[in-house]
Amino acid sequence: MFHFFRDTQYALTPLTALFMKKVFRYVLGGLAAIVLLIAAAALFIQWRGIPTYDKPTLQQTVELTPNRVVRGKKLASMLCAGCHFNAETQRLSGKHMKDAPAEFGEIHAPNITQDARHGIAAYTDGELIYLLRTGVKRNGQYAPPYMAKLPHMSDEDLQSIVAFLRSDDPWVQPTPIASTPSQPSFLTKFLAHVAFKPLPMPAHVVPQPDTTDLVAFGRYLTTNLDCWTCHSGDFTKMDMLNPEQSFHYLAGGNKMPDNDGRIMNTLNLTPDKETGIGNWTEEQFIKAVKYGLKDGEPALRYPMVPYLELTDYEAKAIFAYLKTVPPVKNRIQRTAFD
Repeated sequence: MFHFFRDTQYALTPLTALFMKKVFRYVLGGLAAIVLLIAAAALFIQWRGIPTYDKPTLQQTVELTPNRVVRGKKLASMLCAGCHFNAETQRLSGKHMKDAPAEFGEIHAPNITQDARHGIAAYTDGELIYLLRTGVKRNGQYAPPYMAKLPHMSDEDLQSIVAFLRSDDPWVQPTPIASTPSQPSFLTKFLAHVAFKPLPMPAHVVPQPDTTDLVAFGRYLTTNLDCWTCHSGDFTKMDMLNPEQSFHYLAGGNKMPDNDGRIMNTLNLTPDKETGIGNWTEEQFIKAVKYGLKDGEPALRYPMVPYLELTDYEAKAIFAYLKTVPPVKNRIQRTAFD
């Protein structure tokens, strides 16, 4: 009996080996197919580049009023100038964004002056609003993740930006400088295909914020002045429609180079007492944001610059909102060269 089981065991071994070889062959074939599919998808994304969508058809005309132009320049100073303002031309004629995160590629902000050939003179007001809301340009191409999108900004503030771009302000006067094409990285192209898509146009009027509600007004400013995108944990994990659901919302950690390529880690703005601004006073915050000073010493480093355009009340509102954000313990080494 013992010999029977022993012989049977050895008789089954070749069958088992044959079965295992077939399984192994199928597994290898499956893995090879998966690798080929991934490679094909990567080649397609690299070849296609940034996706293109239906061209905007929004019909809207913005009335230029003095108040809108003033308000629009204030907003553009904090939202647009950092990327588009050229120190040589003293206009929004575009520049090489050396301070853009390297993983996005070589980024050049385009000319957004009123130049007919190189600027935005051909855009209608509706096309500009559609671009700022959704990220889709007049030719249908999507503006990559590094361009700010404004799905939450009030209709009036958005129209004020457009009014400023149409005004006779020196910043936006026609400047015949061709925009240098950006060289987006594969990561940028990949994100534009799978993660960051055109945002929907609001289905209703977006009202002006209630400035008497300090916290609500502060949230509006924090969201629409794009504070949260830099001061959250990862540019690739932003939720543009629901900012609070972004990874490490306002807890810092994004890596941003200065003009010399040195990396600065964005700071934790949550009210954590050990690693955030939990121990800051309102006065300290206002001085830091508006003047770049904390206790008489420099508080900001480029690419973060003082927001002189903010009123004390606006800075106070931002601080009031930040104090309501859930604290996140996230200790940030300020820079790689400290």
